[in-house]
Amino acid sequence: MREIIKGFQATSQDDYQLNVTNIIKHAARNYGGQEIAARRPDGTMFRYTYREAYERMQRLANALKGLGATVGDRIGILAWNTRETYEIFFGVPGTGSVMLLLNLRLLPQQLSWVVNHSSPRFIIVDESLIPLAEEIAAESQKVEGYIIITDKDMRDIKTKLRPVYSYEALLDGAEPQFNWPNLDEKSAYGACYTTGTTGRPKGVYYSHRNVFLHSSNLIIRLGMGITDCSYQITPIFHIMGWCFPQASTMVGAKLVYPGKYSLDELEALSRIMVQEKVSLANGAPAFFLALLQYFRTLKEPPNLGGARLLMGGSEPPLDMIKGYHDLVNAEVIHAYGATETTPVISCNRPKPWLDRKLSEPDRWDLKRKQGYFSVMIDVKAVDLRGNEVPHDGKTPGEILLRGPWVTGAYYDAPGSEAQFTEDGYWRSGDIGTLDPEGFLKITDRLKDVIKSGGEWISSVDLENAIIAHPSVVEAAVVGVPHAKWEERPLALVVLREGSAEKMNADEIRSHLSKTFAKWQLPDKVLFVKSIPKTSVGKYDKKVIREQYKDAYTGVQSR
Repeated sequence: MREIIKGFQATSQDDYQLNVTNIIKHAARNYGGQEIAARRPDGTMFRYTYREAYERMQRLANALKGLGATVGDRIGILAWNTRETYEIFFGVPGTGSVMLLLNLRLLPQQLSWVVNHSSPRFIIVDESLIPLAEEIAAESQKVEGYIIITDKDMRDIKTKLRPVYSYEALLDGAEPQFNWPNLDEKSAYGACYTTGTTGRPKGVYYSHRNVFLHSSNLIIRLGMGITDCSYQITPIFHIMGWCFPQASTMVGAKLVYPGKYSLDELEALSRIMVQEKVSLANGAPAFFLALLQYFRTLKEPPNLGGARLLMGGSEPPLDMIKGYHDLVNAEVIHAYGATETTPVISCNRPKPWLDRKLSEPDRWDLKRKQGYFSVMIDVKAVDLRGNEVPHDGKTPGEILLRGPWVTGAYYDAPGSEAQFTEDGYWRSGDIGTLDPEGFLKITDRLKDVIKSGGEWISSVDLENAIIAHPSVVEAAVVGVPHAKWEERPLALVVLREGSAEKMNADEIRSHLSKTFAKWQLPDKVLFVKSIPKTSVGKYDKKVIREQYKDAYTGVQSR
């Protein structure tokens, strides 16, 4: 790490701790009357205020203390985007315990490993997730109890979990005031585990300081304020919901929680957006693409009033970016990050001088990039020998990151040290370019870039070009072993309804040939009903490569 140089002694109160508890204390004081709306399982909306939520957070803290939870204990969370999880986001870490968010999209055996690795003392479980908790419990003997989020009497809950407590009963029996400890800002606030695509999941423990600064960064980058209405689409177990709960609370924005949801409920989810006058939302492009397709089926699509839609995880198609702007008056904001970066470290917002300088097509094309980096985030792109590549927007390199909300290590993960450089950078594994304006363009994952005949082919660029075809909904491209060329691209394509009869592989290749050389085109294009995805909605290229590993067996053409 770099040497810290101490200058002249300041007179500031620098020992005032940047802990997350201070966010909710000041929000309750300043924005106590602000509304929080949460969808119940029956589809109706529950409403209360910051002030009422704050009292329940204090009751939760007292309840946990009554059960014996102490500073440093991990408290597991198996839950959806509900008002109870909002209370947990402040009530659990405020006691000094660590909020361990368990990813519902991991396999039960992976979750069991995470629980055994992190050793939570208690797990808070939504009633609908009791079967999953029971599977985990069978392999996790150290958990001392399970707190069930339910409106039912516990005598009506059938479960093998032992012992069990009612979330509501605990809060009802607890005092409404809690004396929050003045926590060291470097104490762990919460933890998430990576999805384990390259081995076992790895634990990232976020400090209070980390979350405080990241939340402040979101406010700056998104222009968040008290007049906003924030819609929590990203699951709370996915990198703490991208810190939308904390950032929204910091500015006193109205909060909206959709509860448990699926893509089969687009009508209900869109109705909430319109009804609650949502101005901010976050989520994966896959969700927002499906929502846009729903809007396109309506005779009168809604006007979203310039809502900002923060997207990350994969590059949003240009057709979708334009579609939200033209059809429903919403701005797609492309961001970049990972579990290790809390996650948002770059964000694509306009630069006035570029808006004046660039043509309209170029301005739209610029919005496909992952944006420029936030203050306090150090970044560089390096080649395979570790040499920094020029910021010319053309030369690719692995993206290395360092900053106050970037992890400096994985929890109890021997052998992971190689993912960090001697001067403190985290190796992202993403290949990308940096241009003279600081904009990042991810071109591939280091493990996903296609190596063909000594040349690199970007699977991401091919995917985005295929998705730009008006008949295509989704596309994934992987490198498949080839006897002559080492690897060749193979494309999986999901078509829009009614397009199958008029589409074939040659049509896709002809579309791609406008921007790609012949040798870069996929030799095979397979039309499928769905594409395998990971627990966080990304294309699961590991699974795809294994499934189609013999696609080019004996093929010599190129």
